[in-house]
Amino acid sequence: MRFCKIAQRELIEEMEKSMMGDARNRTAVQEFTLEGFPSVQPLGKVLFLVHLLAYLASIMGNTLIITITWADHRLQTPMYFFLSSFSFCECCFITTVIPKLLAMYLSRRKSISFAACFTQAFVFLFVGTTIFFLMAVLSLDRYLAICKPLYYPTVMNPRMCFLLVTACLALGFFLMVVPVILLSQSSFCGPHVIPHFFCDFGPLTKLSCSDTRSIEMLAFAMDSFVLLTSLIITIIAYSNIVFTIVCLPSAKERQKAFFTCSSHLIVLSLMYSSCVLIYMKPKQTTSLDSNREAALVNTVVTPLLNPVVYTLRNKQVHQALRDALSRIRLQR
Repeated sequence: MRFCKIAQRELIEEMEKSMMGDARNRTAVQEFTLEGFPSVQPLGKVLFLVHLLAYLASIMGNTLIITITWADHRLQTPMYFFLSSFSFCECCFITTVIPKLLAMYLSRRKSISFAACFTQAFVFLFVGTTIFFLMAVLSLDRYLAICKPLYYPTVMNPRMCFLLVTACLALGFFLMVVPVILLSQSSFCGPHVIPHFFCDFGPLTKLSCSDTRSIEMLAFAMDSFVLLTSLIITIIAYSNIVFTIVCLPSAKERQKAFFTCSSHLIVLSLMYSSCVLIYMKPKQTTSLDSNREAALVNTVVTPLLNPVVYTLRNKQVHQALRDALSRIRLQR
């Protein structure tokens, strides 16, 4: 009996030590270090200027779209409501990543706190997911406007537009919040260097000391659902649009419609290809070097192209801008 009590006491002590060790491991990493782009570090000031100009141009372009859409009554239609929502999400998306990247170019301090890192990861994934669903909604809007013009005013009423945007936000939030919370509750006992220029989900799973296979599979399932669902909706919508365009009697109308669709599809292909390369991997065990370049395209190049392709080339927007500038001159 005495031997059993001693053995039991020793077992309890060992369990207490183990639990204390796990607690220390969970709190060992208070901050992470973002590696960024070490191979181009000597060009930091040049890259800072390039990315700053791209960031400002993207913010200005998207802000201009939002402002002109809400200021001009002629642009207060379902399509421009979706485009202004899309532009707002783009501003949030790039602001989540680019300011920190700019600070890294100018400063040697590349650390980010544990809470800030996971907040950045969640906001990035949440807004990015919302953008993909909004792109699918935009495709459906164009499909109804071109292929079903008689039903368009009835289906795309203000209430439906508001519900669709709200649904995109809700889906983005609930699909991404669970994997990020689960990963944040796992152990991080070192190393603390993230081989990326922001806190992305994949690099964070590689730094965890816990078994993250179930979390990785959940994230893979969520990413696959988001990308494939939005891609299938977009493909079906644009296939019907192209078929309708082919049936147009005027060659000039067909050429104009194809030119517009081709520019849209270029932006879509950039976004989908970069995200498939980064996220649609069941195991985050491959090299992350290529992911950094793909993520840079997704966070810098595509948001810069979107305002030009989707809105600023539009004649209605050009006319609204000219009218706004004329009103400003008359007020002076």
